[in-house]
Amino acid sequence: MGASRAVVLGGSVAGLCAAGVLAPYFDEVVVLERDLLPPDAEHRRGVPQSKHPHFLLNSGRRCIGEIFPGFEDDMLAAGGMMLMPSMDAAYCEKDGWAPRKASTMTMVYSSRILIERVLRDRVRRLDAVTTREGVSVTGVTTAAGRVTGVELREGSGAVEVIEADLVVDALGRGSSVPDWLHAAGWALPPERTLDAKVTYTSRWYQLPPADERPDSWWWKHLVITPTQDKAAHPEEHDYLSNFFPIEGDRAIVCMGSWGLEMARKPEAFEAAVDRVRASTFGEATAACTPLSEVHLTRSTGNKWRRYDLVDPVEGLVAIGDSICAFNPFYAQGMSSAARSALILAELLATGAARDDAFFREFLARQKESLDVPWMLAMARDQAYDFATGTEVVAPWRRRLAARFSWPVFNAITAASREDTYVEETFTAVFNLDRSLKEMMRDRRFLWGVARHQVRALLRRTTIPAGFDLGQDPPGTDYTDAVPGVNRQLVDA
Repeated sequence: MGASRAVVLGGSVAGLCAAGVLAPYFDEVVVLERDLLPPDAEHRRGVPQSKHPHFLLNSGRRCIGEIFPGFEDDMLAAGGMMLMPSMDAAYCEKDGWAPRKASTMTMVYSSRILIERVLRDRVRRLDAVTTREGVSVTGVTTAAGRVTGVELREGSGAVEVIEADLVVDALGRGSSVPDWLHAAGWALPPERTLDAKVTYTSRWYQLPPADERPDSWWWKHLVITPTQDKAAHPEEHDYLSNFFPIEGDRAIVCMGSWGLEMARKPEAFEAAVDRVRASTFGEATAACTPLSEVHLTRSTGNKWRRYDLVDPVEGLVAIGDSICAFNPFYAQGMSSAARSALILAELLATGAARDDAFFREFLARQKESLDVPWMLAMARDQAYDFATGTEVVAPWRRRLAARFSWPVFNAITAASREDTYVEETFTAVFNLDRSLKEMMRDRRFLWGVARHQVRALLRRTTIPAGFDLGQDPPGTDYTDAVPGVNRQLVDA
């Protein structure tokens, strides 16, 4: 038997994770990337979204750590920060600042470009992996009902064919692979779509030196949620805004909205920042030094190519945005890609023949994994009358979603501060470790939320909330106010 080869289309997070899981099982893994990859953490044309904040959820962080042991340590050594959002973020909720308190969720904060640089460094250490840069993939080759390789073109224009035992499509939202397969005789996968017209705009800033920051800056991260006030208010009060810390003592200031126009120029951006409903957001931004122009993104619709509903394409799998792209507000893309890569690794480890049954099993397990983030994205984006796509729901369902999604979210976050079971369950759902469906069927969880609502009505809650948005976020630590909360969470 000859040497085995896998080809990965795309060298972003999904493609790098795929290369990592393929390396132990193939003699050669070739990553094909259109861009010239920078040696350091730098932006590149093929990843315009790198200019916005990126959250790597706990499940994604854990999956990448299984693919590349030591990944988390590498991130921290490169400048990433391990923070606990409930302690290190000032969070503006429905009617004011939320209280600080320890929780079970931690997160490594960094830029997207640092995540990719650390992953590239890990992939470069794999003897089996070769990365070819500056090449464009122009098609797939097939024989006997199976994908057998890819066609590519280098800068010279010459077309080359690379034979492969397995091809991984990690080309992202705009992948042409489904069209190439259709031209070769396969059915196009049905697409589930929902575009809630999300637009977001970001600018990078340098923080002031530590000894020049105000004493009130106990926080590292600012989150300003949209207002739920129905009275007349500035458009900027409807923004979801982040002052997001990254390596190098920098922050990405990002504002996003559903269905609204967003600032494209620095002057308009700074004016919008000043009108966000918590004055601390504008004051913090004004204290920093701009490092970039304003970056705006509109390509944010949810899109799931349902390969699991058509006959499997032997010799090919799709991961990342190539199969399922999400509204970036929900921070699910990188983690979902890593989860899919790990499913592929688990199946390869069985040593099973890579035949029809292998690809059916992969698609079934991938579908089960993608159901979890997809349901979360739909729960919110289906609430908007202007949303378009196959997953638009009946008007009465939109009204229900619009009426109850924020109140339900408020009730859960309030209860999670005083009920460790509610907090742990909600954290697991947010991080894709449990599904929304499981959470809403969990009697203990529902009882905890309901009990807190009753206690709030009777004014018997333990931790105060709703601190004045006109003031600086309060830094009081309420961890010890709740029995059973592990103080070691904070100390760690």
